[in-house]
Amino acid sequence: MSYGSTPPPPPPGSGGGYAAPPPVGGGMPYGGAPMSPPPQNNLVLAILATVLCCLPGGIYAILQANKVNTLWAQGDQAGAHKAAADAKKWSIVSAVAGVVVAVLYFIFVFVIAASGASTR
Repeated sequence: MSYGSTPPPPPPGSGGGYAAPPPVGGGMPYGGAPMSPPPQNNLVLAILATVLCCLPGGIYAILQANKVNTLWAQGDQAGAHKAAADAKKWSIVSAVAGVVVAVLYFIFVFVIAASGASTR
């Protein structure tokens, strides 16, 4: 080889460092069928339940909703489905608790107002 000349191309099929590396996993877990999309994480429902209804249950629902995509990316499909179901369950529990507390509050205010008006 003389100075300034380019090296010969690598033999066909060897890769030779010129080709892109093969994709990791290829979207198929352990050589099986392609992965399905992750389950709904119910994050919007959890945020609405937190802001509009009940703070403690809603915060737990948000934490569970955030775990869904992480678990799915780690390959824990069962864990992702469980976290999605927990997020939905706690969002609904939080919303129902918020509605019950609001109804009880309005009943309490109505009773106090009615008893105050009747004593005059």
